[in-house]
Amino acid sequence: MLSSLGRSRRRQPVAVVTFMAAAGLALAGCAPGSGGDNTESSDVTSAEVNTELTSEDVTITIADETGFPVTDKLAEEFTKQHPNVTFEITRDTFQNLTANAPKLLAGDNPPDLIRLPTIGDTAGDGLLANLDPYAEAYGWDAWPETQLSPLRMNEEGTRGSGPLYQVGLGYSVTGIFMNTALADELGIDGPPQTWAELEEDLATAKAGGVQPIMAGDKDGVVNFAIQAAMNQYADKDEFLSWMFNEPGSSYATEGNIQGAEVIRTWADKGYFPSDINAIDYFTFVSRFSEGDGLFTFNGNWEAANYQKALGDNVDFFLVPPLEEGGDHVAMGAANSFSVAAGSDDLDTTTYFLDWIHTDPAARQIISDVTGASPGGDPELEQPTVEEGSLIASALDMAAQIGAENGQVDFMSNTTSGIYAGSIIPESQLLVTGKITGEDFVNRVQAFYESEVND
Repeated sequence: MLSSLGRSRRRQPVAVVTFMAAAGLALAGCAPGSGGDNTESSDVTSAEVNTELTSEDVTITIADETGFPVTDKLAEEFTKQHPNVTFEITRDTFQNLTANAPKLLAGDNPPDLIRLPTIGDTAGDGLLANLDPYAEAYGWDAWPETQLSPLRMNEEGTRGSGPLYQVGLGYSVTGIFMNTALADELGIDGPPQTWAELEEDLATAKAGGVQPIMAGDKDGVVNFAIQAAMNQYADKDEFLSWMFNEPGSSYATEGNIQGAEVIRTWADKGYFPSDINAIDYFTFVSRFSEGDGLFTFNGNWEAANYQKALGDNVDFFLVPPLEEGGDHVAMGAANSFSVAAGSDDLDTTTYFLDWIHTDPAARQIISDVTGASPGGDPELEQPTVEEGSLIASALDMAAQIGAENGQVDFMSNTTSGIYAGSIIPESQLLVTGKITGEDFVNRVQAFYESEVND
C-alpha cells in the first residue's frame, strides 16, 4: 500500500506485470443510498434488446471532450474487428460539452453516445436511454454495483439509485504528480506522507525558486487542488450527499470552508502561477511536462503523457492525509458516457459499450491510453502494465482508495451548470486571494440552490 512507503520511495526497474483484479472494484465510488432500484419505466424492455451485432453498415456518432483520445483508439479497434461499423467523433471543451449536452440530446439528430459528466435534468427530460434492460441482457450485474451506482438517478433527481443512465469508458483516480528531479535539487527525498509535509515541500520549493504548484484556472481545473484540500477536512459521506443532490445536503460545511481557506492561503504565499487565470488545461499540462513545477494536481489520464515527457523524473501518489497512516480520499469517477434516447442505433451503441468492458484489446486500450481501470467484471483478465510506471502507480492508488473506501466524485459534476456558472468564476477569485474560503463555499452553495430548486 502506498501509505506504507517512506519519503525515500523511488521507482524500480521496468518489467511487465498484470495489475490486480481489485482495481476493477477500486475506482467505483461509494454512493449514498441503495443500488439498482430499477422500478421506473423505460422505452426499451429486456425483450426488445438485441445483443447480436448487426451485419448492416452503421455509423455511430460520438460527442466527446477535447484532449481525451481514448474514443478514437477504441473506435479504430472496433472498426478493425467489425468493419461494417464506423464512427464519427466530434469534440468540445469540458465546460461547453456540459452546458450544451441538453441541446445536443434534444436535437433532431442527437449523437448516439455522449460524454456526459453530469446527468442533470437530461434523464428526467427523457433525453437519455435507460440502460437497465441492456445491463440485464449483457450480464452487467457481474460488475461491482458500486461501479454503477454513481451512474444511476431516481425520479427525484438523486444519484446513487434508480435506472442506469451512464457507463464508464475507464474509471479514474486523482492525485499529485511530482517532478522528482526538482525534488532532488530541493533536498526533498520522496512524496509527502502527511498534509503538513506537503505544505513544508511547497514552502521549500518557493524558497528555492521553483514553482511549487503548476496549475491553471482559465477553465476551472485548479479545482483538482481545491477539492483535494477540501477532501482532507470534509466529511466524505456528507460531501457525497451534496454531490448526489440529496435533499437537505449542503456544500457550506466547516470542512469545505477549511479546505477552501487553505487554497486561499496558498495563493497568498505564491504557490500558484501568477498568471493562473490565463492558463488553461492544455497549457498547465504542457508546462509541467516541460519541467515547470514541483507538483501538479491531476488524474491518471495524464500518467502516460507525463511519463513520456519526464521519464523517470516523475512520481504519482495519493493526496496525503492530515495524519500519518490515515486513510486517503481521492476524487475518482467513471469517464461517463450516456446513450441518447433518440439514438438511431441503440443496440449497436450498447454493444460497443459492452465490448469496451469485455474485449481484451479494448480493455488494454483503456489502460494504455487513460491509465485507468477498464472496470466491468473483476473476474475478467486484466490488462498488463509496466512495473514501476505511472500507470502501475495509478492502479495501485485505485486499489488503495477502494480498500480504504476513500473515493468521492468530482464536485464539478454536481449539477449541469455549477462548473461553468459558479465553480470556475469563484475559484478564479479564490486562487488569486480576492475572496475567502468561506466566501467561495457560500457562493457555490447559493448557485447550487438556485439550480436544484429551479
